[in-house]
Amino acid sequence: MRLVCILRLLFLTLSNIQSIAERGIYTDLLREFRDRGHDVYIVCPSERRFGRPTELMSIDGVTILRVRTGNITKTGFFEKTVSTALLEFQFISAIRRFLSNVEFDLVLYSTPPITFDRVVGHVKSRYGCQSYLLLKDITPQDLVDMEIIRKGGLIWHYLRRREKRLYALSDHIGCMSAANVAYLLKNNDEIPSCKVEECPNSICPRPVHDFERCCRPARGSYGIPDDSILLVYGGNLGRPQGLGFLLDILDEMRSREEIYLLIVGSGTEYGRIQSHLTSGKHQNAKLISSLPKAEYDDLLAECDVGLIFLDPRFTIPNFPSRLTAYMEAALPIIAATDPNTDIKDVLHDSGSGYWVLNGDLAGFMEAVDQLVSDAALRRETGQKGRAYLEKHYTTSRAYSTIMSHFMDQP
Repeated sequence: MRLVCILRLLFLTLSNIQSIAERGIYTDLLREFRDRGHDVYIVCPSERRFGRPTELMSIDGVTILRVRTGNITKTGFFEKTVSTALLEFQFISAIRRFLSNVEFDLVLYSTPPITFDRVVGHVKSRYGCQSYLLLKDITPQDLVDMEIIRKGGLIWHYLRRREKRLYALSDHIGCMSAANVAYLLKNNDEIPSCKVEECPNSICPRPVHDFERCCRPARGSYGIPDDSILLVYGGNLGRPQGLGFLLDILDEMRSREEIYLLIVGSGTEYGRIQSHLTSGKHQNAKLISSLPKAEYDDLLAECDVGLIFLDPRFTIPNFPSRLTAYMEAALPIIAATDPNTDIKDVLHDSGSGYWVLNGDLAGFMEAVDQLVSDAALRRETGQKGRAYLEKHYTTSRAYSTIMSHFMDQP
């Protein structure tokens, strides 16, 4: 038996990673690997609109291969579809050209996309390395739940085939929660249970004192009253979040002068929310487009309650990444989701917040009233979330989970 001390890691992603100094669930994990002495390589897209060629560079102690691709974000449906279809072949071509002489021990990747199976297959075949899937989205079932595609249709069969191939190519599959593990095994009986485990979203938490709420300069910048109880929703503003319920909440809170609701993000529902705020003349709510991560973190330090939303139609147990951001900032949490996600169990077990079914306005407002009326409860609930984060959702824990498969090899 041999002990593997140093790995050469290849990370495949659709994220436009400029530097692993940035904070996020993937960059934090990659920094953990780098800081533990491993060689980290990243392959990510460089979309056509940026005007850059495919290029290999070393930055912050890692190697990044930026692959020139078509535009896959902030573009029309046709261009996005064509660019996504070409993506795998562009990644494979770039890996052959720039990384042919590098021997990898592990290829790490996440969903989305579910259609990276050809890239993973190529890397495994060429280097004989192990593969680890960080399962974030379960496609195509998520598209079925959102009524975007029909189960049993041609698109469903195509994506389901790609999904199963990706699972088969993955030596290990890390799921975000226990419910994700159970769902995956129940609906894919060909997957051996021994290759599936919990490997939740993880971050390297900032020090607690970074979130001390002693001064509130950001509130003034955005015209938010200093004495209001500030509720925040930060993240994707899309159909999967079921944000029709958010509009009901905005209307219900319109006369509550002691409450302010801040929405930060971008997505297909941005215009709908903006129109609703304008037409309803809401004075205690504000919509801000996406902010740089550091600026968003500073803003969270001035908030009082974090909100999570998921569409109630989901049958897959989604687990939103914004949970870790709220816990890091020691914010109490109110989640309005489908009944299948086990985020409700995490909030209950950790004592870090409240869960209601998306659409239950009375239940949601009851949770709001409890937290708005009791500053001590907000502090206690938020601190419990921070403690839970430090125990369960750190990159050091995720690192140990992944590396456990490399301690003893024949």
